[in-house]
Amino acid sequence: MAANSSSTGSKSSNSAGGKQSGPSAEQVVATFQRMRQEQRSMASKAAELEMEINEHSLVIDTLKEVDPSRKCFRLVGGVLVERTVKEVLPALENNKEQISKIVESINTQMQTKGRELTEYRERYNIRLVGEGEKETQGQQATSSRDSEGGGSKSATGVLVS
Repeated sequence: MAANSSSTGSKSSNSAGGKQSGPSAEQVVATFQRMRQEQRSMASKAAELEMEINEHSLVIDTLKEVDPSRKCFRLVGGVLVERTVKEVLPALENNKEQISKIVESINTQMQTKGRELTEYRERYNIRLVGEGEKETQGQQATSSRDSEGGGSKSATGVLVS
């Protein structure tokens, strides 16, 4: 009960303030930076897995050319295991397929995160430091939006380095 009454009290004090309608500039920048970092980590993971796929392809191509009864070694969970080519080859092909599916999933998530970032940038009018050349073109588009009645959001921009 006490938690419920305190939350309603904070709602009424927040609406009574009037000016506090959204997150502060620091919160907007922190959220934007966090979202960018998430997208970067997904991209690096996808690149790492692409390298794994390439390695699997090289090994699979090499093993297809040798005798299936030939002895080969495989690292499984940090332990080097002796097997034959005919035992290892199907497992490698299966691993490659699984990694490919994971890469596709990560790429889909990256596209979704990119759309979220774009929407967030537009919502809070976030400009990156390297966008100086585009700024003059953006100001012309912003002034046309202001004349159409959408000027309240464009007046509060955030510059992110």
